[in-house]
Amino acid sequence: PGPLARSPPDPEQRPDPLARSPPDPEQGLGSSRSGTPRSGAETQSQPEGAPFPPRAEPPDLPIMPGKEPDPELIQATPAAEPAETRAAEAAPASPAEGALPPEPQAPAAAPERGEPKAELPSCPVQLAVEDVNDNSVSLTWKAPEQVGSIGLDGYLVECCKDGTADWVAANKELFLSTRYTIRNLASGDRLQIRVKAVNAGGTSVPAVLEQPVVIREILEHPKIRVPRHLRQTYTRCVGEVVNLLIPFQGKPRPQVSWSKDGQPLDSKRVTVRNGDRDTIFFIREAARSDSGQYQLSVKIDRLEDRATIDIRVIEQPGPPENLKLVDVWGFNVALEWSPPKDNGNAALKGYTVQKSDRKSGQWFTVLEHCLRPSCTVSDLIIGNSYSFRVFSENACGHSATAAVTTQLAHIRKPEILYKPEKYSGRDFSEPPKFTQPLADRSTTRGYNTQLFCCVRAFPKPKIIWLKNQTEIREDPKYIAVINEGVCSLEIRKPSPFDGGVYTCKAVNPLGEASVDCRLDVKVPQ
Repeated sequence: PGPLARSPPDPEQRPDPLARSPPDPEQGLGSSRSGTPRSGAETQSQPEGAPFPPRAEPPDLPIMPGKEPDPELIQATPAAEPAETRAAEAAPASPAEGALPPEPQAPAAAPERGEPKAELPSCPVQLAVEDVNDNSVSLTWKAPEQVGSIGLDGYLVECCKDGTADWVAANKELFLSTRYTIRNLASGDRLQIRVKAVNAGGTSVPAVLEQPVVIREILEHPKIRVPRHLRQTYTRCVGEVVNLLIPFQGKPRPQVSWSKDGQPLDSKRVTVRNGDRDTIFFIREAARSDSGQYQLSVKIDRLEDRATIDIRVIEQPGPPENLKLVDVWGFNVALEWSPPKDNGNAALKGYTVQKSDRKSGQWFTVLEHCLRPSCTVSDLIIGNSYSFRVFSENACGHSATAAVTTQLAHIRKPEILYKPEKYSGRDFSEPPKFTQPLADRSTTRGYNTQLFCCVRAFPKPKIIWLKNQTEIREDPKYIAVINEGVCSLEIRKPSPFDGGVYTCKAVNPLGEASVDCRLDVKVPQ
């Protein structure tokens, strides 16, 4: 066969007779005589204004083992033409001399085996406008639900004026952030905006805003958003840093001003930095003189919002005054004092009391957070001498110095004094009472006789014997005896003259009592 003879094609690469693809008019159809295939970019170019796409056939090169051809490359690469056609097209022809392309045919069927095609990402979701002013618009969205197996390269933001279709890319390079601001826009324009997701496979379906965006400044009333911890008194210690960040809102950018108690701030003490949405109040080292009420004003034309920030700078309080040792008894000591003159610009939280014995000289805390200016210290040791000191305390801490007692408290051993208890004994006092009365008797003349009775009384009563209502005094004829309340009267050798009525009478301070009896003296016959 001659040099222009056509070799039979590979049965695996035999093209469909109805398949066509657009040829490159400058390169001609089919592969070169050397057998080198053209790239897809070369085969996809088409003369401008061509009425029909040229025929596309797969190349007549054999398939390399272990590698399958790209279906798109096969469809986009023109097939081998007869030798006569290749020889005729070897010399380039100008567009004016070129012949009309052949009639279109059905595209070539893709081979059964080929590399997988890259998946397109889905469109971004929840596209929204975050902010608009007179020369820019800020957008936010969320990543697409599907980005394909090869990942996402970035996003493309496009915009066009409302009523036109001239979409212009807003970003020169792809980016992966889900937030973008389009700047340098003309005030008053109405723009349609869309966002596309891009990967190696191509671009996704765009996410489009439902309504066009009007580029203009949105008026917003000034409003100060005071943080919660600044709505009450803000307290700092002397020497600490005061750094306050207070956000506000308002469009256009409001005018922010600070003042203290109606006077301008001292620039040597306070530094203020104002931004578009917040203001910073800064003091490097706070002092007591920085305490006060600071007024913040945010103003837009005639609209204004004010807020008051109360700042209190505190320090350690002074020591208590007039510490006195009031009393010492047993193991206890009573102390009293007066509040300090300087409370450190803060309310006192209490007092701390300490003791020190004279022997060791060490201080020990015996009472903390005492709220009253007095206390009682107990459980002291006998024989020791103690001194005491008191610190005042506020939110900043204890006072630098303390009030110390000038006198020592001596804990002495108490003296032992016996005080007997009063015993209320039983009162046995009672007036005389005869428990056994006198009995009448008869006797014989010349024989001694006795009269008996019993009496009970306390104190001991005085016993008086009477004969015929006449008291018997010291008469040897009569012997009167009293023993344990038993009273007896012995009559010696009575005679008829001794007969009569005998009476025993008992007398004490509580009263008296008496008993009677008759004595008869008989004369023997």
